[in-house]
Amino acid sequence: MGYIDVKHTYDKILSSTLFDSPFHMVTLIGENDRNEFEVLYGNQLAQQYFVNTAGAVSASEFFGVLWKPIKLKLRKLLAQGHNKAEIEWECEGVSTLFELFFQVVTLECGKEVIYLEMNERQDIASERERQTELENKYMSFIDRNLDPIYTIGRDHTILYANQAVFDVYGYRMKELSGRSIVNLFEEEKVSEFKQVIARVLDGETVDFEDVSFFHKNGHFIPTYVKAIPILMDGYVTEIHLIVRDTSLHHENNEKLFFLSNHDQLTGLWNGNAMKSHFVEDTIYSQKTGESLAFLHLGLDRFKLINESLGHNGADEILKIVADRLKKICPVGAKLYRKGGDEFLMTLPNHTTPKTEKLAQLILGDFAKPFYYNHQEYFISASLGISVYPEDGKTLEDILRKSEQALRFVKKRGRSHYRFYQDRMNSSFPDEALMESHLRRAIELDELSIHYQPQVDLRTGQISSFEALLRWNNRKFGFVSPGQFIPILEESGLIHEIGDWVLDKVCDQLKEWQNKKFRFVRIAVNISPQQFRMETFIDKVKEKIIHHGIAPSSLEVEITESSLTDMDETITTLQELKKIGVTIAVDDFGTGYSSLSYLKQYPIDIIKIDRSFIKDIETDVKNAAIARTIINLAHNLGMDVIAEGVEKELQAQILLEANCYKAQGFLYSKAVPAEVIVEKYFSPTK
Repeated sequence: MGYIDVKHTYDKILSSTLFDSPFHMVTLIGENDRNEFEVLYGNQLAQQYFVNTAGAVSASEFFGVLWKPIKLKLRKLLAQGHNKAEIEWECEGVSTLFELFFQVVTLECGKEVIYLEMNERQDIASERERQTELENKYMSFIDRNLDPIYTIGRDHTILYANQAVFDVYGYRMKELSGRSIVNLFEEEKVSEFKQVIARVLDGETVDFEDVSFFHKNGHFIPTYVKAIPILMDGYVTEIHLIVRDTSLHHENNEKLFFLSNHDQLTGLWNGNAMKSHFVEDTIYSQKTGESLAFLHLGLDRFKLINESLGHNGADEILKIVADRLKKICPVGAKLYRKGGDEFLMTLPNHTTPKTEKLAQLILGDFAKPFYYNHQEYFISASLGISVYPEDGKTLEDILRKSEQALRFVKKRGRSHYRFYQDRMNSSFPDEALMESHLRRAIELDELSIHYQPQVDLRTGQISSFEALLRWNNRKFGFVSPGQFIPILEESGLIHEIGDWVLDKVCDQLKEWQNKKFRFVRIAVNISPQQFRMETFIDKVKEKIIHHGIAPSSLEVEITESSLTDMDETITTLQELKKIGVTIAVDDFGTGYSSLSYLKQYPIDIIKIDRSFIKDIETDVKNAAIARTIINLAHNLGMDVIAEGVEKELQAQILLEANCYKAQGFLYSKAVPAEVIVEKYFSPTK
C-alpha cells in the first residue's frame, strides 16, 4: 500500500483533521515484509520536524536517533497495555521532552498499524527549574510563615509542620510525624473539629474559632484555625491548617475591658462599670426586696491640695485616698471613682443603722492623716446618701439625689453625712445644682461655642473672632457665663470643659480652612488654672497637629492674674510663641500684676477691658486710661483691641486714639458658627 493510500484508508477511521493538526506530530508506523518498522505516513508538522518524504520510509531513517528510544517505549507500552509515555532527548546541551500517545489500528486490508502522536516540550531543564522554583516558593511560604502551619492527610495524620509550630507550641516535626492532629485539640472540641474537616474534604475552606491547642509543656493555648483543602485533579489529598495563637488577643480584650470599666488614675470602677452594675444590682434588689445604698463621698477643700501640691501631687493623694477606701469597703459593696475628688460606694442590703455605721467608719478613718512625700496631710470628707428604690428607680435619679445630699452637707459645715430628703430638692442652692449639671453638660450636649467678630475700625473688615462658651441647660435654660464660669473654675471642671472648647475651636478652624474661606484667627480664653498646668503647652500643640490647622490662626487669651509667676509664665509664653500661636492679654488694666511684665513677656495683643470703654465718651478718666493703654501697647509693638464697644461715638474716640480694632454689640453679639459663615464668608462678603 502506498504512502497516500494508507492515509486515505486511515481517513475512514479517524478524521483527517487529526493528521493535519498544526499542534501535534502525527505518524502511522507499520512493519514491512522484513519485519522492519516503516513510517507509512507523517503529517506536515512531523515531516517538518523529522524527514520530508512522499512515501514510506524506514522508521530509523525518519526519526533518526530518536527512533531507538521511541521503539523501546512502544514495546514497553505494548507489553504493559498502556498508551502514554515520555522520552527525553538532549542535543547540544538542550533537553527536550516528547510526550507520546499511540494507538494500534487495523486497516481495511487487515493490516495493523500504529498511530503515533508526539508533542514536543522544549527545554525540560527550564521546565524543571520553574517547577523547582514553584516548589521552593510554596515551601518558603509554609516554612517562613509566622503562623504555625500543619499539613494533615485525609485521616487527620500530621504530614508536615513548619518552624512556627515549634516556636509557638513547642513541637519538633519528628515528634508530630504520624500523630493524629486530633490529639492536640481540647477534648470538648474534637467532635466539632472532625465536622470541620469533613467540610474541608468536600473542598470548602473553613474557619474554626475559639478552640485550644495543646502545648508541649502541658497547657492549652487559645487558637484560631483556618483549614484549607489541597486539591489534585479536583480531589482533596491533604489539608493545610493555619493556626494562630489568640492569647494576646484575649489579653488585649481583657485590657480593653479593664480600661473601659476602671478609672485610669486609681484603678477603681468607673461610671461605665457603675451603669452595668446598677442593672445587675437592681435586678437582685427587686428579687430579694432589699434596698441598695449609694454613699457619695466628696473630699473637702481639695482645691487647696491641688494648689499646694500641683496636679501630679494631687493625683498621688487621690490614689492614697482610693487605697484607704478600698480597705474600708465591706465585702459585697462596690467602690467607684466618680471623677475629680469624688468617690461613690454602693452597699447592698441597706438598713439605716448599717449604712450609718459605714458612713461613720469612713469619716472616722478620714480623721487620720494621709502621708505623701514624708509629709502629713489632713483631708476631711463629706457624704451624701441616697437609697434605691426609695429615692429613685433610675441611676440618674439616685446619683442626682446623693449629689444633692452631698452638697447639702458641704454647705452646712462639711465632714459629716446626710441621707437625701425631699426638702433638699427645694432648698438646694442654684450654684450647687449648676455644678451638678455642669458635670454632665458635655455628655448631654448642652454646651456650644459662639463667635464674636473683631472689627477693623479703619476698614470695617473682620479677620478675627473671639470664641465664647454658651450653656443651654435642660433645667435652667440659657445660663449667663458670669454665673457658670466661676463655678467651672472653683470646681476644677474648667480643665475638662476648657479642653473641650479648645478642641471645638480647632475643629471649626479646620472646617473653614478645608472650605477655602479666607484666613481668620480665633481667640480662646484660657483660665489661670489651665495656663498653669504642666501639660498645657503639650495640649495646645497636640490639638494644632491633630486638626492640621495653621498655628497662627489660634489666639490664646489669658488674664493678668495668669502672669504673676514671672519664671513659669515666661517659659510657657515662649513655648507658645515657638508653636506659632498669637498671645493676647484679656481685661488689661483690671489685674494686680506689675506693668513691667509687658516688656518681659512675648505678648502680641492687649485687650482693653470693657469697664474702661463704658462711658468713654463722657468719662474723662476712662478716656485717659484707654488712651494710655493704647499708647503703651503701640510703643511696645503690640496691637490693641477694645472690648464692649456699643456706640458709634465710642468707636470714633478709639480710632482717633489709634486703637484699630474693637468688638462689641455695636457690631455683633457672639453668634453660632453658621451665622458667622452666612454673614462674613458668603461669596458677596
